Amino acid sequence: MPFTYPKSEKLKSTKTIGSLFTEGKSVSKYPLRLVYIKETHSESGLKFGVSVSKKYFKKAVDRNYYKRVLRECYRLNQDLLKQNIKAPYSMMFFYQTKERLTYQEIFEKTQLLFAKFIESELKIEEKKESV
Repeated sequence: MPFTYPKSEKLKSTKTIGSLFTEGKSVSKYPLRLVYIKETHSESGLKFGVSVSKKYFKKAVDRNYYKRVLRECYRLNQDLLKQNIKAPYSMMFFYQTKERLTYQEIFEKTQLLFAKFIESELKIEEKKESV
């Protein structure tokens, strides 16, 4: 599987982003948070976006650095998600602290967060199948 983050996977729709905040479910592994929603009308597998709050990092240089790190962590760990989900999802990835974690720490937290997401979604799928 290629480790790419093509334009077709980038979350850009303002309607979808709005529905993430109103209807989306969330999973977190401090200091990262993943907000997601299952898509019904989308034909592509996964739409993904990242965000770093201006509240925590006033300078755009710092925000952009952490956004690059989050995108890179997603790019290298996306196979965890794609192998375990069947339905199309839209997701938003947040960095939520003033702490300046290293790339390695963020990478490890990303793996734990994706595993937690997969576990929670598999439980939901099992409940639906048993009903």
